Amino acid sequence: MRYFFESKIEKKEKGYMIQIPFNVWEVCKQRDVIQGDLVLDNKIIDCELLPKEKGNYEIHIMDDDAVNVELGVPHKILLHVNGSLIRMDQNSPFSFEKPIRHIDSMEVILQPEDGLCGQACVAMLAGVTIAEVISVMDCREWQATMGRIISALNYYGIDHNDIIVYTEGRDTVLPKCCVMMEKMGRFCHYLIHYDGKYYDSNLGVLEEYDMSKLLGYLEIKC
Repeated sequence: MRYFFESKIEKKEKGYMIQIPFNVWEVCKQRDVIQGDLVLDNKIIDCELLPKEKGNYEIHIMDDDAVNVELGVPHKILLHVNGSLIRMDQNSPFSFEKPIRHIDSMEVILQPEDGLCGQACVAMLAGVTIAEVISVMDCREWQATMGRIISALNYYGIDHNDIIVYTEGRDTVLPKCCVMMEKMGRFCHYLIHYDGKYYDSNLGVLEEYDMSKLLGYLEIKC
């Protein structure tokens, strides 16, 4: 999976480091030191993701790769991490060629209790019940992460971009259909944007949304 965000390159005791704006444990489902690569100033660079605490990581790049990079200013980063998804699609009857449905409309599904917004988003996209999605994702309240959501989308054959875009409150133009993430305390809240409207499992269908709350999104192909 790939992750697009803006971050600064800083010189520290351990070398040149880049802060990651998301919880790596939740998104990538990996721990300890993680190998990856990134695109920085149109150059592909091998890197390591080094743990700090509680799923927070920073990227370490070699001195030779950082020597010509301007420090202390935001750079656009495209990070690639191998094997960062839970596989739940091996026995799926669906595929990207034969999805559970073609997305040409959206119906809001309200979650029966707090902490099921990720499952509700998959249910809205797939046109199934939250109960079915819980069974597929094998997770209950407050356990859905973007990694699990993507794996469930793969199970249902719902095609999506392979890049999670982190906007971190900046103004952005959303694609026609996407799963949106907003920070809510130590968790993320997930909702759907489709064709200019916002489908929130807590609030129903919204005509407007405050983009300053948006952490990022994953585009759904439709």
